[in-house]
Amino acid sequence: MTSRSMANETQSMIPETTAPPRIFAGIDIGTLTCRLLIAECFPAGRLRELRSDRRILRLGQGVDRDRVLRADAMARVVATLKEWRQVIDGYHVDAATAVATSAVRDAKNREEFLDLVQREAGFQVEIISGEEEARRTMLGIRSGLPPGVTDLLALDIGGGSTEFILDQPGRPTMARSIDIGVVRLCERMLHSDPPTSSEVQEARDWVRRETAAAIAAMPLPSGVMFVGTAGTITALAAMAQQLPAYEPARIHNYTLTIEMVRELERRLLSRSRAQREGLPGLERGREDVIAAGAIILRTVMETLLMSSVLVSDLGLREGVLIHLAGGR
Repeated sequence: MTSRSMANETQSMIPETTAPPRIFAGIDIGTLTCRLLIAECFPAGRLRELRSDRRILRLGQGVDRDRVLRADAMARVVATLKEWRQVIDGYHVDAATAVATSAVRDAKNREEFLDLVQREAGFQVEIISGEEEARRTMLGIRSGLPPGVTDLLALDIGGGSTEFILDQPGRPTMARSIDIGVVRLCERMLHSDPPTSSEVQEARDWVRRETAAAIAAMPLPSGVMFVGTAGTITALAAMAQQLPAYEPARIHNYTLTIEMVRELERRLLSRSRAQREGLPGLERGREDVIAAGAIILRTVMETLLMSSVLVSDLGLREGVLIHLAGGR
């Protein structure tokens, strides 16, 4: 994917302002996926995309078990970052930034990776905590919500961790991060293909316990809007609509009901990885982790008694740029 649709781009526009927009570039180095966004940033904290890309590179492969970033995984990421450096240089950006999340946080050899990225691709990568990841994700989500949304609980399912973010106007944002993501769940519990019923139950129990603990100190107001972001949830929204290709305008602000999520989970768990290939809406490269994502989303929704989730195609990548531009 190299750019969003014109509909999504138009949505992110703001009225003309006297201050010219600045151009920023941001990279999100995730456990499963790396994402690039180059955009004009307006003073009000809104973005107009100029270029975007994402690659499923699996930097966090084996990190849950070994606590080490593998040489081949680091090489894949560095090669992509070198390519993106050339793209960024072509836009004459005002500033560029790169952040790393769960896999790099957990890796014992993270300094080796950071040195390699700086030497080969010229990026000084910032490792952000789960809480800071959640805060910047909320900046991205807030930039693309429909009018009238106030109290908001956001869910960000990543490869190595999942974040819960409660945001209410006039109150400090509350964030909790749990060490459960789609890659970690697959590597730790879902060993069969497809997973056995006992593996699925063990996974559900783990997600339920961690979710309950994370939310215990986060009192949810009545009528809070539940919003989900990142690759698992957007992929499930694409599958629910059986989209032949990724269409941000049809995914962003789409509503997934709990019934849809249960049916998608059933469909995925009844198939092997190979049998999932080519399912309408399923991005190539997610065949092995999408079932874990469906388990996480369903279990979280049932634990929190959420009947639906609003899908956001905006998240950490956009929040990284808004943060870089000085947005809060």
